[in-house]
Amino acid sequence: MEKKELFRIMADADGSMLRELAQPLAEKYGVSVVKAPAKTLAMIKLREPVKNSLFYLGEALVCDTVVELGGTKGTAVVLGDDFDKVSSMAVIDAAFNRQVSELDELKTVLQRLSMRQQREQELENGLYAKTMVDFQTMDQE
Repeated sequence: MEKKELFRIMADADGSMLRELAQPLAEKYGVSVVKAPAKTLAMIKLREPVKNSLFYLGEALVCDTVVELGGTKGTAVVLGDDFDKVSSMAVIDAAFNRQVSELDELKTVLQRLSMRQQREQELENGLYAKTMVDFQTMDQE
């Protein structure tokens, strides 16, 4: 599982669910906080589709932290100010970086969560698709 996919899944997940995954890892390997969870602002960069140029949309409130799990660092950044969620995400990231023995089980749980998130997104998209309006002009056929 790539880091980008891992963090996409965790960012969409419920904080309490991530805490349930991170807590046994923290107890087994020991966690030390390198950088305490803190609120900060991050610039949102977007690509303008016509000229294909980058521009900054504005700033967003994020929360970030760095932890060490058994000597291996893990980092996390998430939109909003959920300190518990970002801490759990950092512990899980450190577990992936350290290649802990529970990694296969962790990957399985996260992949199931990803599939559930995907189904929920498809259902939501289906609801929106039902309300779409198709505007056509009189001379089109």
